Amino acid sequence: MIGPNKFCRRLLDDLYDGVYFVDPERVIKYWNKSAERLTGYSSSEILGRHCQDNILMHVDLRGRNLCRGLCPLLKSMKEDTTTEQEVYLRHKDGHRVPVRVRASPIKDGEGRIIGAFEIFSDNSPRFALAQRVQELQRLALLDPLTEIGNRRYAELTLHARMNEFYRYGWKFGVLFMDIDHFKKINDTYGHDMGDNLLRMIARTLQNGVRSSDEVCRWGGEEFVALIANIDKEALGSLAEKLRRLVEHSKPFFENKLVDVTISIGATISRLNDTPEGLIRRADGIMYRAKLSGRNCVVIE
Repeated sequence: MIGPNKFCRRLLDDLYDGVYFVDPERVIKYWNKSAERLTGYSSSEILGRHCQDNILMHVDLRGRNLCRGLCPLLKSMKEDTTTEQEVYLRHKDGHRVPVRVRASPIKDGEGRIIGAFEIFSDNSPRFALAQRVQELQRLALLDPLTEIGNRRYAELTLHARMNEFYRYGWKFGVLFMDIDHFKKINDTYGHDMGDNLLRMIARTLQNGVRSSDEVCRWGGEEFVALIANIDKEALGSLAEKLRRLVEHSKPFFENKLVDVTISIGATISRLNDTPEGLIRRADGIMYRAKLSGRNCVVIE
C-alpha cells in the first residue's frame, strides 16, 4: 500500500508545497496539509478518489484538460520519468490557481513502479498582488466584492498606459469581458451565488495574467484587462486562455457544479485612440462575441 509512515507524514505535512501519492490506478492514497491549503479540499474529501475523477480539473497554459489523457502522473508512471509542468488547478471555491507541478514514479524494492507522487507549488504573483491590494485599499480604488481594482482604477491605469503609448510607442491590449447569462444565474441560484461567481471569476482572471497586467471590475458582471507590451497574436492567445480558464472554473451549488462562461472582446491601442474610445471599441467587439454565440473571443 502506498503511503508515508508517521515520520515521513510529519515531514511532508510541514512542507510549503502540496504533495499527494497515487497508486497505479491513480487512486489518491495521501494528501498533505499544504495540498489542503492550496486546493481547499481536505484529505477526507480526497483520499480514496481517483485523480482522473476531475476533482482539480487540471488544465495547461492553453486551457486543455489534462485529467483525461495528458496527466503528468500518468506520464511519469508510463514512461518511468519525472515530468514538470505549469498548470492551473481548480480550487474548491471554483477559481483557478496557477501551480507548478512535478510528478515522479514510486518504485518498490525490486524497481517496479507501484504508483507516483506529485509536488505542486503556488505559481501566482502572490507578493506583488498583496502589495497591489494594500495600495488599492489605501487609495479607495479597490472593488470591495472582488478585491481587484474598480472602474476608477481601470480608468486611471488606462490613461497612464495611453500616455506611455503616446510618448514611447509601447502598445498595449484591452480585453473587455462579460459573464454570459449572469442575470439568469442570479435568478436561478440567488444573489449570494452571483457574488461568489464574481469573486471566483475575478480571481481566475487575475491569476491568468502577468503581474505587470491589470484586471479590474468595470461594473456589474463586466471586467476589463489592460495587457502591457503585447501584439495582436499574443493578445488573442491570452484572451482564449482566459476564456478557457473561466469555462473550467465551476462553482458548487447544492453539491452540483454550475457552468459559467464569458465573452471577450480584444483590441490593441492605436495612435488616434482616446481612453474612452478604446474602451468603447473593446466593448463593441465584446458585443460581437455575444452575437456569435457567447463563450468566445473576438479580436479586432
